[in-house]
Amino acid sequence: MPEPTPANTALDPTVATRLKRDEHGLVAAVVQQHDSGEVLMLGWMDDEAVHRTLTSGRVTFWSRSRQEYWRKGDTSGHAQYVKSVSVDCDGDALLVQVDQVGAACHTGTRTCFEAGGALPATVGERPAAAPEEGHR
Repeated sequence: MPEPTPANTALDPTVATRLKRDEHGLVAAVVQQHDSGEVLMLGWMDDEAVHRTLTSGRVTFWSRSRQEYWRKGDTSGHAQYVKSVSVDCDGDALLVQVDQVGAACHTGTRTCFEAGGALPATVGERPAAAPEEGHR
């Protein structure tokens, strides 16, 4: 199946104009547990996957490796039920808040970030005298 284009989707044009897609027509979708704030996974959506997610109550992604749509949980039973969808200020990422049933990761872990593990990083500390700053 060829990669879909915005022209062959039912996505509301007012939503479509807010999205900034990559060179493959995709936008990143960060999936978060709605009540705990736990970040579960990152997936990719084209306009049709966004449309299906916004209108079906279940999360649909575009599989870059299989070149097809997949609705989370259809084969595993680990479904994601949509609670809200937000677009970031640049239009290049979505935050999809869900009620996750079971594991979010294909490895069987609750989140995809458990499976990958932490990277060594220097922990930064805010200076004690630093004033509160706004979002940049």
